[in-house]
Amino acid sequence: MNMKIAFVGKGGSGKTTLSSLFIRHLVSAGAPVVAIDADINQHLGPALGLDETEAAALPAMGERLPLIKEYLRGSNPRIASAATMIKTTPPGEGSRLVRVREPNPVYDACARPVELDGGAARLMVTGPFTDADLGVACYHSKTGAVELFLNHLVDGPDEYVVVDMTAGSDSFASGMFTRFDMTFLVAEPTRKGVSVYRQYKEYARDFGVALKVVGNKIQEQDDIDFLRAEVGDDLLVTVGRSDWVRAMEKGRPPRFDLLEEANSRALHTLRAAVDATYERRDWERYTRQMVHFHLRNAEAWGNERTGADLAAQVDPAFVLGESLGAEVTTAV
Repeated sequence: MNMKIAFVGKGGSGKTTLSSLFIRHLVSAGAPVVAIDADINQHLGPALGLDETEAAALPAMGERLPLIKEYLRGSNPRIASAATMIKTTPPGEGSRLVRVREPNPVYDACARPVELDGGAARLMVTGPFTDADLGVACYHSKTGAVELFLNHLVDGPDEYVVVDMTAGSDSFASGMFTRFDMTFLVAEPTRKGVSVYRQYKEYARDFGVALKVVGNKIQEQDDIDFLRAEVGDDLLVTVGRSDWVRAMEKGRPPRFDLLEEANSRALHTLRAAVDATYERRDWERYTRQMVHFHLRNAEAWGNERTGADLAAQVDPAFVLGESLGAEVTTAV
């Protein structure tokens, strides 16, 4: 299977902890994994066992956006220069695509291996956010680097890309929420946790986004009953207290195979739900949605910001798909 997975949820829901556990689960099973921290709060590195110094030294994708753009642009004749690329720019004939396992300049610049039990994941991060970033162009360029990467990604068999995101409105405005085969919304059994779910469900409804709820911080049956009543069949699995996670948060994670059996079963359930979406993959719809949000962003702000007609970047004959090579030389 080859899957792109997003973890979303409000701050404090345990989203980053669960995404890190899922990454460990995949790596321990021998799967190649690219892990991306696209959250405003950059906590995925430490959750995967990096100390503060190591996490701070991770190269920020947002600061390497010109390199990313130049590489992905390739020889695409519809893109006059890397400066005219925005976060929603779709690939076309001549664009360079990226794959999970390959070496390429984007990984060289932005990815670092993180050793985990039984293997390693490639970790990429948007970079830390400051108060000055929020609501301005540089904030969008940081998350935009992730979106541009995902737009040009062709994930192959038995490969996984796991993105730790926020549930904020930015991913809805840009269309990044449509880039995933499965979105796991981590929700506590509270009114606030459920309201985040409702917001996401509302946005996702028109785009065929696969959404499942992971109930976290469950203490009693009433918590499960509450979530089931509020989200219905979207509740996939629930997770309770974990001594393993507590030890990990203290910087002393035990071997991963010592994770509690109930929580290990929950991770198996997540992977089974992800893998089940493979049969429903629709590259034409995926490409169509990419173009939809690009045209919307071009009209709203992109044309004015770049001084170019960004609608002309769309290659009408192009469909992203697994059969394409690293550099697209013929339209599909």
